[in-house]
Amino acid sequence: MLRNSGGVGVGGQPWVLRRVRLTWLSFMLFFILVFFPLIAHYYLTTIDEAGGPDKRIFGPRPGGELCEAKHVQDLCRIRESVSEELLQLEAKRQELNGEIARLNLRIEACKRSIDSAKQDLLQLKNVISQTEHSYKELMAQNQPKLSLPVRLLPDKEDPGLPPPKSSRSCRLHSCFDYARCPLTSGFPVYVYDTGSYSWGDYLDPLVKQAFAASVKSNIYVTDNPSIACLYLVLVGELQESPSPQPSPAELEKQLKALPYWRSDGHNHVLVHLSRKSMTQNFLYNVSAGRAAVAQSTFLEQQYREGFDLVVSPLVHALSEPNFLEVPPQVPVKRKYLFTFQGERVESLRSSLQEAPPQSFEEEMEGDPPADYDDRIIGTLKAVQDSHLDQVLVEFTCKNPRSSLPTEWALCGEREDRLEVLKASTFALVIAAGDGQLVASAGCGMRLFEALEVGAIPVVLGDHSRLPYHQFIRWSEAAIIVPKPRVTELHFLLRSLSDNDMLAMRRQGRFLWETYFSTSENVLNTILASIRTSIQVPAAPINEEPAHEIPHKAGKLAGTDANLADNGDLDLGPVETEPPYASPRYLRNFTYTASDIYRAWNRAPGPFHLFPHTPLDPVLPSEAKFLGSGTGFRPIGGGTGGSGKEFQAALGGNVPREQFTVVMLTYEREEVLMNSLERLNGLPYLNKVVVVWNSPKPPSDDLLWPDIGLPIVSVFFEWSFQAIVCLISCLQVVRTEKNSLNNRFLPWDAVETEAILSIDDDAHLRHDEIMFGFRVWREARDRIVGFPGRYHAWDVNHQSWLYNSNYSCELSMVLTGAAFFHKYYAYLYSYVMPQAIRDMVDEYINCEDIAMNFLVSHITRKPPIKVTSRWTFRCPGCPQALSHDDSHFHERHKCINFFVKVYGYMPLLYTQFRVDSVLFKTRLPHDKTKCFKFI
Repeated sequence: MLRNSGGVGVGGQPWVLRRVRLTWLSFMLFFILVFFPLIAHYYLTTIDEAGGPDKRIFGPRPGGELCEAKHVQDLCRIRESVSEELLQLEAKRQELNGEIARLNLRIEACKRSIDSAKQDLLQLKNVISQTEHSYKELMAQNQPKLSLPVRLLPDKEDPGLPPPKSSRSCRLHSCFDYARCPLTSGFPVYVYDTGSYSWGDYLDPLVKQAFAASVKSNIYVTDNPSIACLYLVLVGELQESPSPQPSPAELEKQLKALPYWRSDGHNHVLVHLSRKSMTQNFLYNVSAGRAAVAQSTFLEQQYREGFDLVVSPLVHALSEPNFLEVPPQVPVKRKYLFTFQGERVESLRSSLQEAPPQSFEEEMEGDPPADYDDRIIGTLKAVQDSHLDQVLVEFTCKNPRSSLPTEWALCGEREDRLEVLKASTFALVIAAGDGQLVASAGCGMRLFEALEVGAIPVVLGDHSRLPYHQFIRWSEAAIIVPKPRVTELHFLLRSLSDNDMLAMRRQGRFLWETYFSTSENVLNTILASIRTSIQVPAAPINEEPAHEIPHKAGKLAGTDANLADNGDLDLGPVETEPPYASPRYLRNFTYTASDIYRAWNRAPGPFHLFPHTPLDPVLPSEAKFLGSGTGFRPIGGGTGGSGKEFQAALGGNVPREQFTVVMLTYEREEVLMNSLERLNGLPYLNKVVVVWNSPKPPSDDLLWPDIGLPIVSVFFEWSFQAIVCLISCLQVVRTEKNSLNNRFLPWDAVETEAILSIDDDAHLRHDEIMFGFRVWREARDRIVGFPGRYHAWDVNHQSWLYNSNYSCELSMVLTGAAFFHKYYAYLYSYVMPQAIRDMVDEYINCEDIAMNFLVSHITRKPPIKVTSRWTFRCPGCPQALSHDDSHFHERHKCINFFVKVYGYMPLLYTQFRVDSVLFKTRLPHDKTKCFKFI
């Protein structure tokens, strides 16, 4: 009832309101569901467009991002991995920063250490400077001040030497003006022009030409007479001409008219060169004043002992002797025991033709014989008739040469006489029967021919003066017998051994080649004799200039792995020992003054080349090359030996010494650079001289290794264009031609006595080089090296062969890796026969064999081989010349040719080899007295 009353009371209004509310609710719902999403979408779209495409949030996206979104998990994993790596890098960065900090601390410590070392070094320098100053003061106090001798020149007042009692009493001290020839003068010699005096037209044309040619090549000749020490005047030989020759009075007058004669002719030498056995002695009645006379013929009344000079005849005036035609020195014994051919009718007494001569025993029972030549003839004929030995004696000639009275004339032509002498073991030279004839050109001619072909001269007559007898010990090359001992001559000649005869023949060959063989040698020997008499040192041989070439230095050379295997052995100082030259001490004067006979009379021995020979090869600072190993170098005590550990001292009599490497190369730049780099750190190395034996210069971009030492490069035969473009950056040494002989030139850059000659492809370890150097220091006159070879006699072909097979016996050590003394570089380049060097140039081969021949010929000792090395391996090197088959054929020919030049085989066999046993063994201090080489 209440429900009805309620509905009725409103009159139907509540239902209408409900409808209105429902409609409004539906409209609102529709508006929310339809228009609100549209408005929100429009609003959000407007926001994306205002922020730009990169900041779009709700706008449409590319399809790729949608794909990436599907791999969110992978990206997360990548992010985690990157994060871990970043953490690790950060840890490393912190670690490196700590290391840098520690290194900085060490750098600071090193800087402080360097500063301290600099201070110590400065203090040491000050101490050294003070010590040197004190030393100089002590030396100045103990040594007197010396000045050079005052030179007296011709334009100054003549000193007016007191005249000798007679011209026969002239000696050096009374007739020679020493003031014009100081020890430091260099011995200048002025030679008069043969056209400046009247008798020059009478001179033999060949003698004049030969004399002029020899003067041009002499190192002592000067064109300035005001500084001359000696004046030479050529007075003969005179030619045969129908016009009368100048009389003795005219000749004496013309001599006094010479511009520098100065009233008495002191310091003048009158030279008479004989070409014939019958030479006119036209100076016999000529007063020479204080001028010395040099000729082949002297009478006793004319000869002034110790002042005049007996010279050899001039046989080869303008022609050079052919050494290949000289017979060999072996076999020692030839067809004839001795020979003599000559005629001297004036000396034969009629009793010889009427009755047989008495024996010497019968003759000596009575009065001494008046003429021993008569008994000589009978005795020699008796020896020939006995047929005990085959001899040839002839006392009559079909075509005798003219001779002086009482002198034995030469028989026949020179060629015929030489053929007989070639078959003679001994050649008799009978002195003139007249004792007043102390020297004659005929005897000089016989002596010359005997020495030329290797017949040992036997001089009968001890009163005869042989050429240069004041300086040459003729007993080493000839047998000098007094004439009364002619009966014992046969016994004497048969008693000589083969070794003695070979030594005399070899010495005679040396004397002939050195003093008599050419006109140049004759003139030089005359000058050398006078220079030696007045005790003026000889001029040194010139060295070949080698300038250090600026080059592009590469990186600091390292140590090759093949060379570094030296264990912990200290081979010697490297950085602590700077390059220093071998000590130079001047011995030219003392050698000249004290060793006359030793210098003149011996075939060149080790460190003992005749410094007074025609060549005057006194080496620069003679003792630099002569002293070591021969007792000449002063040695101080307590500087080495067993007191030091063997690894720390070089040992020997010269504890402080270095060596120079001379390396030959030819267009193999890479091989050369590798070889130079292997020398880095080599102890006792002074310098490296590279002989660039190629006409082409090195590449512009070539980088030379920096081994901490100077590298001197020597180039040859560059074209003019090459010099123009490279002269601004290189200093070039030019020679006439490329030659393997260049490796043995005495370069002035070599300042040490020891030379290590090495090829650019030779691989040697440092310990091997050091061992070879120490062995060489114990045998300085020998070749000491590694590759050994030997020579052998081919019975089938009767010739010598070169053999490179492995053998216990050897006779050569190749200079492709060998030590030798610089002294031999002078001998090889200036003294050894030119024919040998020409052979080397012809074959471009055999220079090492030539050096072995030279050293063995001089020392008469074999070389020394060290270690067991026989050859060298060079991986990657271009093929060498030795791989060619013709290489060995050429070396066979070289050996046989060298034997002909020397006249015998100088090489000697040896089975001795030095190996290193204790060299790399560390020894305690108290055990260093044991032998080092076994």
